[in-house]
Amino acid sequence: MVVRALVVAASAATALLITTAGAQASAPKEHDPVFDGAVATADVTPFVTKLSHSDATSRLRSSGITWSSSGGCSDRNNSTCTSFTEVNLATIQGIQTLRSATGCAINVTGGTETGHASGTYSHWNGYKLDISLSTCLNNYIQGTFTSIGGSQWRSGSGNIYYKEGNHWDITYYNCGGC
Repeated sequence: MVVRALVVAASAATALLITTAGAQASAPKEHDPVFDGAVATADVTPFVTKLSHSDATSRLRSSGITWSSSGGCSDRNNSTCTSFTEVNLATIQGIQTLRSATGCAINVTGGTETGHASGTYSHWNGYKLDISLSTCLNNYIQGTFTSIGGSQWRSGSGNIYYKEGNHWDITYYNCGGC
């Protein structure tokens, strides 16, 4: 009887810890686009799955997505390369979702290589991709997503599409409904 009571108590404590950790991980933070001013109880970084360059390119290739670099290389530490080393799985799934939703050709010109702006949701940290402009993509993004000013559009899932001169700079907070 005592052992049974201890097992029940341990199970309840574990469930409470899991519930608390989940609530803290999903709490909005000040740098989140949906932050409403509420103070988060803890600075918990959600777990993200990182991919190797090879895994990412295999996934892109399977969706008919191409990539290119001015240096013709994939070295993460060379700014003229296009690398996917340490890219987030959700970022690759996000660009795959865009490809399937639009039917547009997509060419990735920037990944996790050095040379981009720093920050939590940066290229280096695996949240951003640059893609070539095209009439098909421009029409879809600007006609489907919500303009939030400053040449930026927000998808229904909260991802940000920033039209920067000669390319789209996309921040994937999630996979966009994958």
